[in-house]
Amino acid sequence: MGTAERRETSGDGTEAREVTRRQAAQAPRATGAAGRQADGGPAREAPEVRAAYRPLWVEEPAQRRRLPDPVRTAAVRAVLIIAVTLIQATVAVLCTLAGSWLAFPMVISSVVSTIAATWAVLDVWVTRQVWNQRHGVVSTPASTARALRRERRQARRAERAAERGRARIRRRGGAGQLSHP
Repeated sequence: MGTAERRETSGDGTEAREVTRRQAAQAPRATGAAGRQADGGPAREAPEVRAAYRPLWVEEPAQRRRLPDPVRTAAVRAVLIIAVTLIQATVAVLCTLAGSWLAFPMVISSVVSTIAATWAVLDVWVTRQVWNQRHGVVSTPASTARALRRERRQARRAERAAERGRARIRRRGGAGQLSHP
């Protein structure tokens, strides 16, 4: 809600709408549920205030996360270079069709710009890979890998428990056994 808007409710508090300052100044003031104005007369609402407030757009949450800053700057740079390359290629074609002396230099610059545009796109890809490698990508293991790790953990626990039991028997010196070897 901006600074030029305020919430307004009807007298019984059931309906809420946003009204701009200009609309609120034009509408007569109603005081309470009785529907009487401050001067004692019946309350009248302006037609534009009576109409339901309908927003121009509804904000929705973003579906994807925002690109990291280095990746975004590389992408913007690549888009600008590609745009310049396309403009140069168009000018080269038009100069060639017109038979202008500028055709040859524009073709050469278009070839150079194409190489630069390819480099810029590769730069976006490399920057993205480097960012993911340095700042970590959240990866969730597959359920099979998780199950295998769980089984290995349980086997290690069982092995440690058995070893503790054997060590306890050795510490007692064989006491508690039914027969001696």
